[in-house]
Amino acid sequence: MTRLRIRVRRALTRLLAGAAAGALAGLALAQAAPSATAAADGTGSAVTVSGRGEFKDMKFTVDRTTHLTSQAIKVSWTGGTPTTFAGTLFNTDFVQIMQCWGDDDHTVADNPGPPRTQCQYGGSPTTDRGNWPGNGQDDTRQVFYSADPTNYGQDNVYGAANPNAPAEVPFKAVDGTVVTTNTQNNPYFNRNTTNEVDFARTGADGTGQEYFEVQTANEAPHLGCGVPVTRNGVTTPRRCWLVIVPQGHLDLDGKPYADHSQVNAGSPVSSTNWRNRIAVPLDFNAVGANCALGAKERPTLGSELAADAMTSWQSALCPAGKVYGYTEMGEPDTRDRLTRKGDTGLGFTTRALGADYGTAAPSGTTTYAPVTLSGAVIGFTIERRPKAGAPEDIRKLAGTKVESIRLTPRLLAKLLTESYRNSPWGAVVGDRTAKGYDWARNNPAGLASDPEFIELNPEFAYLSVAETPATDTDLLTSLGHSDSARALWQWILADKQARQFLAGVSDRWGMQVNPYYGTNPDVNPTGAPFDPEHTDDYPKSDPWCTVPPGTDAPKDDTQCMTDFHPYVTDMHAGALHTRRADVLWKSTWDPLANPPAYKLPGPQTVGSRFVITVTDAASAARYGLQTARLRNAAGDFVAPTTTSLTEAAKSASGKGVAEITPAGATAKGAYPLAQLVWAAVRPGSLKADARADYAALLRYAAGAGQVQGADPGRLPAGYAPLSRGLRQRALKAADALAHYTGPGPSGDDGGANGGGSGGTIGGGSETIGTGGGSGGVIPGGPAGDGGAGGNTGGADGGGSGGSGKTSPSPSAQASYDGGKAVQTTAAQTTPDDPANPLRWAVPAGAALGAAAGLGAPFAGGRRLRLPLRVTLPGGRTVTVVPAFTLPERLRPPQP
Repeated sequence: MTRLRIRVRRALTRLLAGAAAGALAGLALAQAAPSATAAADGTGSAVTVSGRGEFKDMKFTVDRTTHLTSQAIKVSWTGGTPTTFAGTLFNTDFVQIMQCWGDDDHTVADNPGPPRTQCQYGGSPTTDRGNWPGNGQDDTRQVFYSADPTNYGQDNVYGAANPNAPAEVPFKAVDGTVVTTNTQNNPYFNRNTTNEVDFARTGADGTGQEYFEVQTANEAPHLGCGVPVTRNGVTTPRRCWLVIVPQGHLDLDGKPYADHSQVNAGSPVSSTNWRNRIAVPLDFNAVGANCALGAKERPTLGSELAADAMTSWQSALCPAGKVYGYTEMGEPDTRDRLTRKGDTGLGFTTRALGADYGTAAPSGTTTYAPVTLSGAVIGFTIERRPKAGAPEDIRKLAGTKVESIRLTPRLLAKLLTESYRNSPWGAVVGDRTAKGYDWARNNPAGLASDPEFIELNPEFAYLSVAETPATDTDLLTSLGHSDSARALWQWILADKQARQFLAGVSDRWGMQVNPYYGTNPDVNPTGAPFDPEHTDDYPKSDPWCTVPPGTDAPKDDTQCMTDFHPYVTDMHAGALHTRRADVLWKSTWDPLANPPAYKLPGPQTVGSRFVITVTDAASAARYGLQTARLRNAAGDFVAPTTTSLTEAAKSASGKGVAEITPAGATAKGAYPLAQLVWAAVRPGSLKADARADYAALLRYAAGAGQVQGADPGRLPAGYAPLSRGLRQRALKAADALAHYTGPGPSGDDGGANGGGSGGTIGGGSETIGTGGGSGGVIPGGPAGDGGAGGNTGGADGGGSGGSGKTSPSPSAQASYDGGKAVQTTAAQTTPDDPANPLRWAVPAGAALGAAAGLGAPFAGGRRLRLPLRVTLPGGRTVTVVPAFTLPERLRPPQP
């Protein structure tokens, strides 16, 4: 019996210890390696609906219908009849799209949908319609009948009782206000703010597609989409509708058009056209009220590259009682603020404090943790407008969007230096050239006619582009200093051809740089060289001013380069304006205004839109922008994808904070403008409770925050998940921050354990791509995962950052630039974990651990010693099996 008791004792001990160790290992795996995809994230919510009547053969697909925020979704269709035109006006067989609110109006039994009075439509221009492709009724709420008056339907109640009688369908806002007249000038939406698609073309093959900008209650308060509403005791975000109205060959009376040479299509909200409408429900993430009012907030600030991720993470952390504000700020300004005053909180940056030219890292400890991987992109909306005589295959694509373009560093240099002939608008007009602008005379008018660009993108040889300041002569860029701008200039400087161009060497077609951007002081009119090496913004250095040709404005009402090429507020706004095809150039002179002034002409005309911008990958994905393939250091043209961002991250190197440099990203598949964003905190300037809260944010960011998906709390599109090594490093930094023991602010002792009193924590001195550095390679990590070691020589810093609180209620005014969309779209509950194989990590680990424990005597024969401790990610050690006393009957006999 003695031997039996000994064997039972050892078996039970190994079983318990193995199960506990296995469970902890499984838990660590589940924490450290989140799935790259999340369930129920909205990306699998595509809906396809068939048309009816005249359009019964058409099928319309909306690629995403749930978990929506302020973003773009794709609407595509098949089985249509090609669009016809009367001159330049849309005549028959086109598609119109709008967003609506409200319950089913029961007008179409087999396709529930909203009342037509509750749709955002009719914001087309009332004047300056010379280049507009509509007839004055089909893009408005006017129900103008010139057909048989016996079939006017419900429109009789609006005044359409007789042929040619003026009438218009009212608009009803979500607050109950009704606009019955002059609906094109209603107080809720207009030509610049509406998201309606008046004209979407069906191609020669019967297919078409359009990107539709979905608006939440922040952008369109009068629709109220996403605002939490309570019905029968249940609170959910308000559902809205996407409504598609195809236009065909039948007039409003249901009979064929009498005159095919005329544009006869009427308003889509007329009763006869409305019978053909297709409605698709849209479900939104909740807008507003995502954090409890009055809750204590921890401020964060910094890189726009972290904005969409931080917005998502906020919503998952709020229900847990952690409220984090976010204020967008350029990275150089963020580093300056953190350096000057450490109690600013947590800042997002791509470089270490003191990395900027002319600055120094402050003394003390700075904790760095990698949080996101994204990058700057060149986004665009370009539609094909074939030239006369273009090949048939090009003409068949008329009006469709260009999906991809290739760009080199020199081409971007040409755009950023305002070097195209029509960039200084009016400097070269016909045979007349303004003084000092001989350099522009023989330059291409814009990017689309540049031989270098056409060589890389041959189809543009057959496309017609109105090369003005509003199209391809410059980029939409944001105002202020940023690491994204710096990265773009560094990418340009890493290319020999681009450097030579900036120095004054013409390309092989003879194009010259605008001398105001010349790096050669002998030719720069300022007498000083342009210094892109230390440039982290998008300067507009050319002082050219003139009265724009053709405006008839007075000679003293001039416009300058910042008028021709206005800045946008940030990269998010750049993406939104590019989606809307509105470049903000006030190109129309209005002599009747009080006082007379230049005014916006509105978005570009459908079918010939051409807008290009510098934005970030998350904003481009959010608004469905096409993105350019950029030539990297290996000579390959690479698009910003999860794979190419990840590949570039392997090359990150540097002390304290590893950076991705365009010249260093030499792998064939590496995207050259990828950037790692780091959270920087100065623990010595913060109290223990603040450090604990920021540590919680970092742990979330390194765990569930790296799971891709559209659910609030997940990693949005446009980001690549961090590698295992980077997540481990973030967890270690979180632990170091939470257990900091160095000197703290007055009244705080710095904490009870962990930490240290100086240096940089969590950054490491290494090259990530090779796994080098003081931390070494993390065991079990994939190739390229660096260690989590730290080094001395850290930083300290600060400044009093603002608060990016989300609104408890939606904005009262519509916002053209997306308003508070960057701060909102949060659910009120923590999203469920995705259903993926890692859910079995803990039980499987326990079972395997137990088996391993029982099998240990056959493997090595060593006695198990208690207590049993396991090291978790981040370096913390946890006792999983303490020393304990067995029951007396199982104890071994004493000698």
